[in-house]
Amino acid sequence: MLGGTRFIGRATVEELAAAGDELMIVHRGELEPDDLPKVRHLHCDRSELASHRGELAAFGPDALVDCRALSRADAEVALDALPDVARRIVISSVDVYRAFGALLDDRETDPVPIDEESPVRAERYPYRGKLADRDDYDKLDVEDVYLPRGALVMRLPMVYGEHDYQRREEFILRRVRAGRLRIPIGAGSWLACRVYVRDVARAIRLALHAVESTGVMNICEDRTYSMRLWARMILDAAGSDAELVRTPDEVLPEDLKPTGTMPQHIAASARKARYELGWSTSDPFESLRTTVRWHLEHPPADPDMDFSADDRALEPV
Repeated sequence: MLGGTRFIGRATVEELAAAGDELMIVHRGELEPDDLPKVRHLHCDRSELASHRGELAAFGPDALVDCRALSRADAEVALDALPDVARRIVISSVDVYRAFGALLDDRETDPVPIDEESPVRAERYPYRGKLADRDDYDKLDVEDVYLPRGALVMRLPMVYGEHDYQRREEFILRRVRAGRLRIPIGAGSWLACRVYVRDVARAIRLALHAVESTGVMNICEDRTYSMRLWARMILDAAGSDAELVRTPDEVLPEDLKPTGTMPQHIAASARKARYELGWSTSDPFESLRTTVRWHLEHPPADPDMDFSADDRALEPV
């Protein structure tokens, strides 16, 4: 496994180890949780993989799971250095679809649900010049390298769960922790599909152990909840009675902008995964409760306690 100590990789290590698989985790050694299953570790940067060909070959892997390929170079380095294996799985994203590019451009191009036959973006490098260290990021480039090698590409939406370093519920939970009783929210009608991290891990296990699948495959929940309903579900899971107060888009605090008007929905279908892998998802209400409980017990080290933008948004017109 390339990557295996954070979030999706960590959940996958736990899933595969529990299934009896022998694992080698290849990572930089910057994060090594004490409660990970007892598996082999190889500490190196991806750019150094070629110098570890002997160790990788000696392990004698049957399969590769690449959780951290973000660019064409990442994918090429991995496939060049690693021994030939029977199965390859690489984590991709629904951001490859044309609908996602439209969302970034504040326009609408595609109906939902999005399936594996939906058009992908014509333009590459969606974050070039916008996000630090993401100039070369594009999962389409990663797919272009892996697919000719017979890989299974798993396209993921927003992933939530324990150990999520992106803290996707924090837009509500930081206000719950602060005891805020009124939370500004936009129309909240945007549909953005999600998936629980342990369901991703189970999909990977099934793909490794079941009948061989190749090509691309969406991994997401059946039902897509609107942003407003999802916010309400987070509040319920946290045991909060806070009120969601409808607010004009132009005064929404920055972290609540996704609750405003979004022209392109990103709801996807995982019918292929269900048919080919026999995959199913957890109860989203229970998985969200588990997620929220974990994040309330593990708050960020430097929480944002500035709610002045909330106060301005909630001022009477």
